[in-house]
Amino acid sequence: MKLRASQAVDVLRAAGEPTRLRILALLAREELAVLELCRVLDQSQPRVSRHLKLLAEAGLVERFPDGAWVFYRLAGAGLAGELIGEALERLDLSDPGLVRDAERLKEVRAERADAASEYFARNAARWDEIRSLYVAEAAVEKAILRAAGPGPFRRLVDLGSGTGRMLTLLGPRAQQALGLDLSQQMLNIARNQVSEAGLEGCELRHGDIFSTRLPDGSADLVVVHQVLHYLADPAAAVKEAARIVAEGGKLLIVDFAPHALEFLREQHQHRRLGFSDSEMKRWLASVGLGDVQADALPPARDGGLTVKIWTAGRQAERRRSAA
Repeated sequence: MKLRASQAVDVLRAAGEPTRLRILALLAREELAVLELCRVLDQSQPRVSRHLKLLAEAGLVERFPDGAWVFYRLAGAGLAGELIGEALERLDLSDPGLVRDAERLKEVRAERADAASEYFARNAARWDEIRSLYVAEAAVEKAILRAAGPGPFRRLVDLGSGTGRMLTLLGPRAQQALGLDLSQQMLNIARNQVSEAGLEGCELRHGDIFSTRLPDGSADLVVVHQVLHYLADPAAAVKEAARIVAEGGKLLIVDFAPHALEFLREQHQHRRLGFSDSEMKRWLASVGLGDVQADALPPARDGGLTVKIWTAGRQAERRRSAA
């Protein structure tokens, strides 16, 4: 499929302005908030917003809100995006204007990293309190690696990636990795973790576990780690996770077995107090996944939490031999 001449003109016209080309070059590096783009470009918010509106209308960028902030990223697919992608690849990155933008972006990243570190420090007690209720993290991660298998995986998708630990744990076994989370604060932490781990081909993206907007069967390992107990509709999240599991691929879910620690609901926003094997198997079967395996890691102390690791696969269809 090709772009019509009129479509190509519209795309090139949208990108063919200095500020808009700078915006596209910046978004090729990572998704950015409007205010971050204003700082890098040293332009007012109304002016930057007008440029972003034109780029969005041309299908070159995607807009998504996060609380009071609005973020933008390059459009993930489409002929228009491919055309602009080729143009961006041919840009001379030693151009003084682009160098200046890259330096300002580096300053924004540094400030963001400091803020993320402070945020994590403020909430460290929260994580430590919960972790003290179950078996040591090292034991959990060892079991996760065993359940995932050696790979290599063509594409890993981590839904609700949080601080990015599953990406740094499993990413070395994947050719490509994608982490989705609704919290920009958590994504910032995850970006730092992924960068420090030296992982290439790993992308962090703002995304909703209930509507990932990823293609069917696009990943051969999908991970949902300690997310479901926060959700109002965990079955819907399992359904969406299963949708993107490729033939021969695997879904790996880590969460808690049923428990009675009500303070987790009251103080830590846990909506569900764990999940039973029968419930999980029913959900997985309803979305076409089979060969369900469950691994239980008992708590480190009496009255603690049992961590469960469920895996299920999508069987590859048998190819009929040619008649």
